[in-house]
This record gives sequence, C-alpha cells and structure tokens, in this order.
Amino acid sequence: MPAIPRADDTASFRLSVNGRDYDVDVPVGTSLLEVLRNDIGDKSPKFGCGLGQCGACFVLIDGHPTPACDTPVEYVHGEVRTLAGLGRQDAPHPVQSAFLELQAGQCGYCVAGMIVSAAALLRDNPRPTRDQVSAALDRNLCRCGTHVRFVEAVLAAAGSTPGSQE
Repeated sequence: MPAIPRADDTASFRLSVNGRDYDVDVPVGTSLLEVLRNDIGDKSPKFGCGLGQCGACFVLIDGHPTPACDTPVEYVHGEVRTLAGLGRQDAPHPVQSAFLELQAGQCGYCVAGMIVSAAALLRDNPRPTRDQVSAALDRNLCRCGTHVRFVEAVLAAAGSTPGSQE
C-alpha cells in the first residue's frame, strides 16, 4: 500500500488557469480554492461551505463545473477557468452581461459559481429550457433567494425570452 502523504509534505504543481500557467509549491492536499485565492490571486471563486455543496467556489476544469474548495490541487489536470477568465471587461461573456443587465444577483456571493455553471450549460446546450437551466444551477445555492432571477438571466443569455419557456 502506498504511503499516505502528510499534510506538511510540500510539492510543486503546474496549473493552467484562465490561459496562463502557474507553478505553485503548496502542501499536498491543499484545495484548488486556496491556491487560486492565495497563490494565484484570483478572488472570484468564493469560500462558502468547504464541502463542495454550495457552489460559491465553482470553477470550470476542462469545461466542467467543479467545486474548488474540496478538490485537492494534485488532482487538477486540465485547464481551470474561473469567473475572471470567462470574459473581459470590454467583451464580457453573455451570461455575465445578462446577469448585470437583469440585476440577477443580490449580495453577489454566489454569483461567480452561478455564472460559471451557466456558462458550462450554454456551451453544451445553447438553447436550454427553463427546467434545464434550473437543473444546471441546482448545485449552486443562493441564500438571498434570487435563484429565479438567475434562471431568467441564463435564459436571456441564451437568447430566450424570459418567461417564455415552461
């Protein structure tokens, strides 16, 4: 049986985040969220629950929404994209634009994870139904109760008329 690494064992990892490569030296078992926020300086993913259950820390790993808080950095193989890497200020992602235009968020804490999840949905399904949007955002919790506005924003980003799909 292989030895289980101790928490104080430090290792070097290469990560590709938002199109840039980073070399980080962190203890084995360090979460991707900690590396993104503390070592790379990307504060867009938020710490919510620490269990991968709330969605505030969601990032895309090779295009798949993934909780960064419970993903050890040594298990990350592929491109990591955060909210900060989805669009630019002069050319935001359509979901970012729709969230702003419709003022979908309230406190904003869950918004990064919501937008990341919605971007993955629209990449795979450019014209989702309301039910498909709701299902895609189910892993993202909004404590302010603005989930309905998030669904409307995703439908708007998809080119759907909010309220038109069942």
